[in-house]
Parts: sequence; structure tokens; C-alpha cells
Amino acid sequence: MSWSTRGLVLAGVGAAFSLSALAVDKKLTEDDRIAILRGLMSESATVKAYLPRSKKPLPFESNGTWDKQAWAAAGHQFGPAARVGDQVQITHVSIEDDKIIFQINGGMKGSGHWYDHVQVGMGPTLSPINTQQNTSAPSGTTIALLFNKPIPSIQPDEIKKIFAPLLDFDKHTATENYVDNLPPPIQKAIKANKAVEGMDRDQVVLALGKPRLKERNTLPDGTETEDWIYGDPPGKITFITFTGPKVTQIKEAYADVGGSTAPPLVAK
Repeated sequence: MSWSTRGLVLAGVGAAFSLSALAVDKKLTEDDRIAILRGLMSESATVKAYLPRSKKPLPFESNGTWDKQAWAAAGHQFGPAARVGDQVQITHVSIEDDKIIFQINGGMKGSGHWYDHVQVGMGPTLSPINTQQNTSAPSGTTIALLFNKPIPSIQPDEIKKIFAPLLDFDKHTATENYVDNLPPPIQKAIKANKAVEGMDRDQVVLALGKPRLKERNTLPDGTETEDWIYGDPPGKITFITFTGPKVTQIKEAYADVGGSTAPPLVAK
């Protein structure tokens, strides 16, 4: 092989290597950032491992591992943010140079509702959004997805796969599919976080979350009913009555004011 031929071969190898390196080290673009925010903001997931509260973001490596002892220590100090099987929601996403910060259920707040603080933003720019998603987790926390280098080009589905040992996003998708196959009035009510006559118990939980209190009663004719009670005084209290598997009555009362019956909307 002549020196000129060798030079062409080496140049070709060098060019191929450079292209490969560029593909591997492709940096996060502005479109990637927007896709991450749109694809993960307000997403719900089911917790697969103990998730503690923490004042500082809990470090989670981009290879899907985390320091379980350190997380356990945080949980011992501040208590759980969520246990296995709880549903949580991402309420804020912040993209930095080498990590992405995910606020879960409003973070570690001292008071108020986590959904009062839902925000979207990149870096220091934040914008509140009006959203509310029922979750079963007791509190909130923050997770830092660490890349330990400039964040590469990455899509929301890839981030969900990284979190797979900790968070199951697929179950949320299954819930959405379930809702999409319900009668239109039921779908509309669930999306509006309202209960309507004709719903079953699972559909009421999807719309309003778990009730504060349940009461079983027997009517004079022997019919057994169950009341689900939402809200705390002072303020609006909602009573949802089940006769058998379905909602048969919805009443709203205001503490120290009186009561009124919610307009019926029967699902057909």
C-alpha cells in the first residue's frame, strides 16, 4: 500500500471517527428542551421504590441507579414522599447544564396544596400553570437526574426509561386509555375533576381522588348505601352516594351555610 493510499485510508477512518464522536456527543437542542418540558410536565407515574422527602434534590444517575442508603437516610429524617404503589405527578421541570431537576407533587412544601405551585420553566424562568391531578402519595420531593456532563440530545421517552427502576409511567398511559373508552359524559366529568350520577367507584377516584371519609347507611326500605365525603369545613363539602356499584346522588353543602343539590348529569 502506497503512502498516498494509506493517507486516504487514515483520513477516511478519521472522518468516520469524528462523525461517530459527534453523534455520541450531540448536545441538547432547544427543540429537545421543549420536547422534555411538554412530554414530562404534569406526567403521572406509579412509584416502584421508596421515595423520601428531601430538602435537597435526590441524586439519580442517568444509568438508572441511585444511592439507596442516602435516600433511606433522607426518609428517616423527613419521612416518605411516596411508597411503592403510590401515584405521583411531576409538577416542575428545570433543565440545567448537566442535570434535569424534577419536582414531584410540588416538592417538599411546608403547607398548602402541591398543585397550587405547579410551574413550567427552563433555568430561572418559571411560569405557573393551572392544573390539578389527584395523587395517592402523602407528600412531595425533588429528584435530580444527573448526567455528569453536558446533557446529550435526549427525548422524554428515553428519560422515562431511565426512571424505569423508580417510576412506572406506563400505568398512567393505561389509565388514559381506560378513560378514553368511557362514555363521553363520564370522560368529560373525570377531566373536569367532577363526579356525576352513573359513575362507579373507580371512576369517582379518577375524578376526585380518594374520599376523606366513607359512611355506610341502610334506608328504611332496607337498601344499603355508601356515602363518600370530600372536603373539609369551613368550605364546600361534597357527599357522593352509591347505591350498589353506581353513584345515585351528589349533594354539596357549605359549612355553617346550608346545602344544595348538585345539578344531575346522568351518563348514558
